[in-house]
Amino acid sequence: MATPLCRYFGSCGGCTSQHLEYEAQLEYKRKLVAAATGAEVRVFSGPAYAYRNRMDFAFHAGGLGLRERNNWKRIIDIAECPISEPRVNALLTEVRERCSDRAFRYAVLRAADDTCVSFVLDEDAQGKEECVAAIRDYAKASTADHVVVAFSEDTSVSQEWLAVKGTGILTARILGRPFRFSSQGFFQNNTAMAESMVTYVRELLGSNPGATLLDLYGGVGLFGVSCADLFRETHIVESAPEAAVAKENIARGGVNAQFHGIDARQLGRLRLPKPVHVIADPPRSGMEPAALHALRSLEPERIIYISCNPRQLKKDIPKLRMTVKNAALFDLFPQTPHIEAVVELCRTTP
Repeated sequence: MATPLCRYFGSCGGCTSQHLEYEAQLEYKRKLVAAATGAEVRVFSGPAYAYRNRMDFAFHAGGLGLRERNNWKRIIDIAECPISEPRVNALLTEVRERCSDRAFRYAVLRAADDTCVSFVLDEDAQGKEECVAAIRDYAKASTADHVVVAFSEDTSVSQEWLAVKGTGILTARILGRPFRFSSQGFFQNNTAMAESMVTYVRELLGSNPGATLLDLYGGVGLFGVSCADLFRETHIVESAPEAAVAKENIARGGVNAQFHGIDARQLGRLRLPKPVHVIADPPRSGMEPAALHALRSLEPERIIYISCNPRQLKKDIPKLRMTVKNAALFDLFPQTPHIEAVVELCRTTP
């Protein structure tokens, strides 16, 4: 057993594994990936604390915090989070001291090359104008590079937002390469482990100068842009509107890649020269049946399947009708039960 570093452990619902030695946490997660894939599993890990570059805190009558364990409706007031990067904790202190109002719903704190605070306001609450004015005043003194106001009923991100300081578009460097992403969009929450994942995926793919790479559910192009130099051409597919910044990442990277703002179920629209290698990083719910069918129709030589849900991974692997060659666990979320698995699937020899 280990001594939890967090004073809120047991009451906060964010981390549930701090009482376990870190090696025991890794072994538990390794077994989950092994059970899902039926393969030997390599384990990649990094810092066990101070790793998280994004935190979504909720406002409540007593201040700012995280949801209580086993009671989603109650907020535990949080002054410091030990799994967060120091810059995130510094922003937490800053926001707690200056902002509190009934119309405030969430504060999303991010630290990349630059830092950002996104205030999420209840879109139906009265007094929104006063809140926006208060945020503008906060932004003048804030250490954050970007301060954003978003409007949502009950989510911590929104497509309706405005930047009151900066642009709301951040930059993160992965293996020295800059990637731009929206304050309202997804980017890996553990920078060090994201670099490890990209390195591992590149090793699995190797050099394929005569082949095509498809980066499916590609987000802002992290994997597609990072691996494009290994292939003749690369195609990044992502339907989320905020991921259109991938076009800028392609241009900045100087790689031969195209961005397609379509749903994964619409893969049939693309005419990809064979042989095709695929990186697929679907949401927790896995790949939709239509997307699985479209992917199989491409007859890919190899699929690098990235999953945060071992149960869904176990269901999806047989549907892809390929053979597991390699499997790895990347512990992007120490002190929590969450996992990230990277599985290499190859065409089954008749």
